[in-house]
Amino acid sequence: LLAAFAGRDREPLLPYPVAVELRFAPAWEPSEISRPSFLGTRSLAGFPLGEIVPYIDWSPFFHVWELKGTYPAILDHPTYGAAARDLFASARKLLGEIVERRLLTANGVYGFFPAASEGDDIIVFAGEDRRRELARLPTLRQQRRKQAGKPQLALADFIAPAGSGAGDYIGAFAVTAGIGLEETVHRFEREHDDYNAIMAKALADRLAEAFAELLHERTRNDWGYGRNEKLSKEELIAERYRGIRPAPGYPACPDHTEKRTLFDLLQAERSAGITLTETFAMHPAASVCGLYFAHPDSRYFTVGKIGRDQVASYAARKGMTIQEVERWLAPNLDYEPLG
Repeated sequence: LLAAFAGRDREPLLPYPVAVELRFAPAWEPSEISRPSFLGTRSLAGFPLGEIVPYIDWSPFFHVWELKGTYPAILDHPTYGAAARDLFASARKLLGEIVERRLLTANGVYGFFPAASEGDDIIVFAGEDRRRELARLPTLRQQRRKQAGKPQLALADFIAPAGSGAGDYIGAFAVTAGIGLEETVHRFEREHDDYNAIMAKALADRLAEAFAELLHERTRNDWGYGRNEKLSKEELIAERYRGIRPAPGYPACPDHTEKRTLFDLLQAERSAGITLTETFAMHPAASVCGLYFAHPDSRYFTVGKIGRDQVASYAARKGMTIQEVERWLAPNLDYEPLG
C-alpha cells in the first residue's frame, strides 16, 4: 500500500534504451573543437591566497550563518543588514590574517586529456594517438521524461563520440585551500573562540570554491576557447562563460565513487595533498574536484531518478555489483532495492 501510494502520481521513467536514443546529439565539427595548449597534468603548490580572494563568492558564506540573501545586497537588508555587515567585517579581518600569516595553504592540480564518448561512457586516453586508455568514466542519463524535443542528458553527450572524426578533449581538476585549517581551528578552540573556529572553516570553504573558479578561468585560456573572455568577477561567479565543471556527488554526476578515478587520473594525493576517505569524502574538507567540459552547449543538469535498467547497465560498466551501485546511488533510485 505504501509503495502504491508513493508512486500513484509518479510518471513512469523512460526505458533506459529509449532515454539513450533521445540523447543530446550535436553535429560534431572538428573545426569547433579547441586543442588545449598542453596535455597531461600541472600542479599548483602553495598558490598565493591573495590572488584567490577576489574570486570569492560571498553569498554562501552568509548562508552558513543562516543569513539568507545575496551579497552585496544582504549588507543593506532591512532586517539583518547590520548583522551581515558585522559578520562581513569579522570575516575580512580573519581573512586578512589568514593571507598575511599564511595560515592556510592552497594546492591544486589540473590537466587535459584526449577523450571520446562511447555510449554513456567517456574514454580518457593517454596520448593524441588515442590508443591507450587511461580511464573510463561512466555517466548517468536522465530517465524522467522531458518535454517534447528536449534531450535526455548525460555528461557523455558533451564529448565527441569515438569514430566521429572529431578528436575531443576533457579536463579534470582538484584544488584545496584547507591545508593548515585543522591547526588553525584547534588554536581557536584552545582559546575557547568557537566563533573564529567556525569562521575559519567557512572561509576555507569559500577559498576552495574561489580557487576552483580562478582555475577554471585559467583552464579556458589554456584550452584556447576562453582567451577572448572579458568577464568581471561577478560574471564569473554567475558562470557566464562557455563550458562547465561538474563535480562527482553533484546533480549531473551523483556518484561519489567517481572521485577515485578522477584522483588517480590527476595523482591528486601526490600533486595536491588531497586524500579520499573510505566514503569518498575529500580531506582536507575545504577541497573541490571535478571535470571540465568545453562544448559550447554543455550545461549543468540534474540526473534525477533512474530505473533498474540503467542501474544494471551502470554496474556492469563500472565493474560493481548492482547492490553496490544501489547503495551509492540510493537517493537517485526510482525503486526500492531488493533486500
